[in-house]
Amino acid sequence: MPANQLLTFGWREWVGLPEFGISAIKAKVDTGARTSALHAFEVRSFSAGGRSRVEFKMHPRQNDNDTVIVCVADVVDERTVTDSGGHREQRWVIRTDLCIGPHTWPIEITLTARDDMRFRMLLGRTAIKGRAQVDPSRSYVVGKKRRKKKSR
Repeated sequence: MPANQLLTFGWREWVGLPEFGISAIKAKVDTGARTSALHAFEVRSFSAGGRSRVEFKMHPRQNDNDTVIVCVADVVDERTVTDSGGHREQRWVIRTDLCIGPHTWPIEITLTARDDMRFRMLLGRTAIKGRAQVDPSRSYVVGKKRRKKKSR
């Protein structure tokens, strides 16, 4: 995509992960992070049909530990990732489609516990390279969540 056609993201955006049945999850767009990360717990690796797979649970909404989604994905890799605090962690890497507004493309994402973080998902620079630029003064530019109308 040519530079003059790049999407402009805010520093946080609503995104979807349709392969996991997630239509809206709040993601922090972090150009300082190379790899994207998704909140996951009770992560279990297994083999099925000759493929390495991983099953994990996640809480898709901030401050809501009651809603749990069980996800299954093919494993792309296992990598050592250094977080912003300098801590190294071995993480599973999966590939899934990212939806933001009317746009969809595949991204790689690592699985890690993000219970103590403000965002259940971090969108790193590799996922947006060549597709988007970030305006850090704005929020929810592309992936605006539709608000439900109140009943009268």
